[in-house]
Amino acid sequence: MSNYGGVLVSGEVILHDCRKIIHFNVTEHPTSEWTAQQIVEACPWETAPKYLLRDRDSIYGSVFQNHVKNIDIIEIKTAPKSPWQNPYVERIIGSIRRECLDHIIVLNGEHLKRTLADYFEYYHHDRTHLGLEKETPFGRPIQKKPQNGKLIKLSRVGGLHYRYGWRKAA
Repeated sequence: MSNYGGVLVSGEVILHDCRKIIHFNVTEHPTSEWTAQQIVEACPWETAPKYLLRDRDSIYGSVFQNHVKNIDIIEIKTAPKSPWQNPYVERIIGSIRRECLDHIIVLNGEHLKRTLADYFEYYHHDRTHLGLEKETPFGRPIQKKPQNGKLIKLSRVGGLHYRYGWRKAA
């Protein structure tokens, strides 16, 4: 959870094995009820994971804990003050800060949500990950240079990042 211009970012749900962010949301006032709702939205129709690794933040109150228990998810809590026990989440939070939010001024909650949606689109389809052998979470085809090809720059996340591709020269 981070504070950007009075707007709290919370509710990122990430699949560890493939680094896919399956859900995120933004609120100024996260509560146990709100956090429980994020799990409902992240895991609809019997798609809940077997385990949920989380820290000991107060937003995971009794409402959240009861909800997770009712949908048969086993909670695994990290030790107090031990962020290294959940390295995937710590890494994505750091990447979001370093590669996106440290470079913009967040105007409001909707602006933050749009920016994060753009960043996650880039993160899933364009940004390579060493832990995935330099692949993206959703994969991307290798593009071969066409005959008389021209290298083009494709803007991502409002120009914070770029992807390069080939286009046939005119």
